[in-house]
Amino acid sequence: MAFHNELGKKGEELAVGLLRSKGYHILDRNWKYGNFEIDIIACTKDQIVFVEVKTRSDDYWMRPEDAVTLRKQSNTTIAASHYMQLRHIALEPRFDVIAIILNDHNQEVNHIEDAFVPVILPRKRR
Repeated sequence: MAFHNELGKKGEELAVGLLRSKGYHILDRNWKYGNFEIDIIACTKDQIVFVEVKTRSDDYWMRPEDAVTLRKQSNTTIAASHYMQLRHIALEPRFDVIAIILNDHNQEVNHIEDAFVPVILPRKRR
């Protein structure tokens, strides 16, 4: 497995552990709708939470949370909408980002609740 894939898996495990420690119930991991993927889907007593996990070995070029682009937000919003329809979920949705820096010298985990509001960008024409 490539280093970045291994790093991403470790980051997702840390994120799941953090969410569970905060009392979240994990519903799904790596849920796919077409080409879109949601890293973690969890719930609290009154919200369903769609979580994007970004793990980096350092923040030299950019902070992990800055990699959640408008296009990624749009794709996550679309996938979340379909998830809620398929599962008949009527809870209020929330979109979080868990940004992780993980290397031999550092483990930094930043849970950003309500990181973005649902957004749907127009699709590019081909």
